[in-house]
Amino acid sequence: MKNQKITYGSLALLLAAALSACGGGGGSPGTVVGGTAPTTPTTPTTPASPTVGVSLVNASGQASNALSGATPLTVRAVVRDAANQPVPNALVTFTTDADLAVFAPGAGTALADASGTATITLRSASLAAGGAGRVTASASVAGVTVTGDAAYSVNATSLAFSALTLAPTSIDAYGSTVISVDLLANGVKYTSQQVNVRFSSACVTSGKATLAATVATNNGTAQTVYRDQGCGNNDIITATADGVATAASAALAIAPPSAASVQFVEALPTDKSIVIRGQGGINRTETATLRFRVFDVFDRPLAGRRVDFSIVPSGAVALNKATDSTDQNGEVITTVNSLDVPTTFRVQAVLPGTANASRPDISTTSDSIVVTTGLPVQRAFSLSVSQGNVDGWSFDSGPTTPAATVNVLLADNFGNPVADGTPIVFQTNLGAIGSSSKGGCNTVNGGCSVAFRTQNPRVAAPGTPVTPCNSGAGSTADTTRAGVATICASTTDGLNTQFAKTTITFSDESVAAVYVNGAASPSTVFPISLGNASANESKVFSVQLVDRNGNALPAGTTIAVSGAVNASSVEVAPETVPSIFAAPGNGPQGSNHRITVAATGAKPCTAASVANFSVRATTPRGAVTSIPFTLNFTCP
Repeated sequence: MKNQKITYGSLALLLAAALSACGGGGGSPGTVVGGTAPTTPTTPTTPASPTVGVSLVNASGQASNALSGATPLTVRAVVRDAANQPVPNALVTFTTDADLAVFAPGAGTALADASGTATITLRSASLAAGGAGRVTASASVAGVTVTGDAAYSVNATSLAFSALTLAPTSIDAYGSTVISVDLLANGVKYTSQQVNVRFSSACVTSGKATLAATVATNNGTAQTVYRDQGCGNNDIITATADGVATAASAALAIAPPSAASVQFVEALPTDKSIVIRGQGGINRTETATLRFRVFDVFDRPLAGRRVDFSIVPSGAVALNKATDSTDQNGEVITTVNSLDVPTTFRVQAVLPGTANASRPDISTTSDSIVVTTGLPVQRAFSLSVSQGNVDGWSFDSGPTTPAATVNVLLADNFGNPVADGTPIVFQTNLGAIGSSSKGGCNTVNGGCSVAFRTQNPRVAAPGTPVTPCNSGAGSTADTTRAGVATICASTTDGLNTQFAKTTITFSDESVAAVYVNGAASPSTVFPISLGNASANESKVFSVQLVDRNGNALPAGTTIAVSGAVNASSVEVAPETVPSIFAAPGNGPQGSNHRITVAATGAKPCTAASVANFSVRATTPRGAVTSIPFTLNFTCP
């Protein structure tokens, strides 16, 4: 067996064979007969590898695995290589359950120092977080990734407020104070993370103070500034936060603001006019409402202040409310009722108790308010038309351009225009008046107007409806004259009716008759002879021109002398037909014109002459009528 390698397995076979040869009995146990004693066998070992050891310590450096919002932990990871030597500058990545804890810094990575140790802070994910978790650290050493971990538990953090402090604890109106409160965990300021603290108060809610609604703690303290905006009362400031079971509150004394002025705002009705008691009327009232407003020294509305009212002069009207308190807008109102006498008055508003050594009580007075009848009266009912004689006997004016405009003006017993909206009704027995929507108008500033147009009928007919302007059923209005329309305007308050009437003449466009020098009968022979006149003097004569119905020509018709031979026109007065309104009776009612002509030639004259000329009438629409005249000029 020399030079033969003996293994553990071959040695065992030799021993077994020797024992068998001996019958399993003689010799000392464990002795090898005829050979060398065997060596003790060794157990195979696993090669060493890198490691990461993880541990948790508290702020005092003591081992701990209890994590809360108030007690963060430090995670230590020691990185060693296969030879169990520290690995400096190794990049260690930490991970954990995000619902339970977070890292600071948030990236969750750190570099190992010279001792191979990397550290990171572990904080609870929220104040309410609770449960058990595991933090894992991993690193790469010589191309091999190794990990280590440690378990921890998280307990919900119980927070509380310190007493709420105010500096100062009382302020003047529109002053300010600093509000502070500490956030405590187990009686110690909680500084581990910022917590949002909410502040509120009744005055802030009502808009009469300002305060930051939410403030984040800074080093465990939340602080804000409270500013008064006219609260005028004690206020309770309250602080609350998530995770804090009991709110903190404190009372702040706020001085009420001082009144500076009371101002008149408005009176209703806005025209500042009411009617005598019992008069009523359309859109009229016997009651006036007056509104005032109180302001403080910062020109802001002042609520809850008493205001006293009085009438100036006393007794002019009935005061319905002598005292009122301002609302949140600083406003007060009172009302008055008229009595039996027309008058004017004011309402005085006084802030009692505001007098001092330098001035009396703060007060103001309203604008003047008029008490009047307000109802239209007959003597102040005025009706007019823009033109009394229109070109309408043979011409329809059409729906867009009226032949004339009819105007009505109304006033009350004191000469004041009646209230806006007073309705006026119009009627006519010829033509048409008003609009398609209504046959009248509503007053504005005591008056209104409607359009009148020429159309059929042009002659009054029996059976005219009853109106305030005629005598009853079957009336043919006030005249049977052809072409003369009677216009009626009226209004009523249900008890009394006021009315007025006027006329509009439907004139023809042609001259039908000429009355010279006031003759009772029209001229029938043409040319019309004016007789003899001295050639050394002007001849003056008058003519009345009428249409076929004995009415005036249309207003605006021009009158002129034309075609003169041995004569010249000196003057025509008036040169146009004026607006003429029909008068009672059936006689001629044309326009009168004074015409002056003179002989031509040298003065004094040397020979008699016969002059011929025409008086020419031209209507606004261009219709022309010429009336020929002759005149003998003589020499003395």
